[in-house]
Amino acid sequence: MTTPELGLPMAVPAEGLPARVRIHEVGARDGLQNEKATVPTEMKAEFIHRLAAAGLTTIEATSFVHPKWVPQLADAEQLFPLVRELGAPDGTAALPVLVPNERGLDRALSLGASRIAVFASATESFAKANLNRTVDEALAMFEPVVARAKAQDAHVRGYLSMCFGDPWEGPVPVQQVVRVCRALRDMGCDELSLGDTIGVATPGHVTALLTALNEENIPTPSLAVHFHDTYGQALANTLAALQHGVTTVDASAGGLGGCPYAKSATGNLATEDLVWMLTGLGIDTGVDLGLLTATSVWMAEQLGRPSPSRTVRALSHKE
Repeated sequence: MTTPELGLPMAVPAEGLPARVRIHEVGARDGLQNEKATVPTEMKAEFIHRLAAAGLTTIEATSFVHPKWVPQLADAEQLFPLVRELGAPDGTAALPVLVPNERGLDRALSLGASRIAVFASATESFAKANLNRTVDEALAMFEPVVARAKAQDAHVRGYLSMCFGDPWEGPVPVQQVVRVCRALRDMGCDELSLGDTIGVATPGHVTALLTALNEENIPTPSLAVHFHDTYGQALANTLAALQHGVTTVDASAGGLGGCPYAKSATGNLATEDLVWMLTGLGIDTGVDLGLLTATSVWMAEQLGRPSPSRTVRALSHKE
């Protein structure tokens, strides 16, 4: 047990938890892509640099998707060169980028991206809504993307949305998720991020899915979790994942990002809320909570609204 610093919780380690967690920061991509007003490219670049300065070592930078579908990320070609040095071999942070297809992969590789992500769905309804394809058609589209990325020695992450519930189909059977995870793993994905896209997961469901994936010989070190806090369950679900041995957790600085598929969705798990809990558990993240909070306060000011993160609000009100 350690003495608490000003603005930090007392560290009281719990048995059976990892010593360190890598936070996969998604605010600059998953968070800002939902903004209605266009965020200037230079502001995005400064946001990413500030996140790196706060100690985040994996920062998802952008998505090389057609501007028609995600107008907010239409500046991927302009943004990536402004932050590319962070992801260089001697840089401070890995910079994954999302690619929807081979054309997107070409654009990303031409700019020197070395960490690629594809975005699949566990349900037919969301695959149709998001990609205008069936689940299997989407997987077939991703197969050459993953193969070509691996041939270029890129690290490939496979996102899987709607792992716990779908707004059209309701609860999603565990084995349905396992099947798509197996397909992504077999095509060469190094890491799978399990998305609770509408925030309906609960801890027991999380444990059941992780256990089923292990039984399918998908190892826990290759798994990440991506929770939304729609029903206030994101931290509880994260703790369940940590107890299972997961050491990579997705989060968004300041809680940026909403979910258009669930009414009253509060969006992504806030990185500051996650760091507060992990710090209290004595788990190392390498993140400076003060610098991170200041970054989210700055971004909230740029966006013209307060941060939804409870930790950001609590710490910023102390100043």
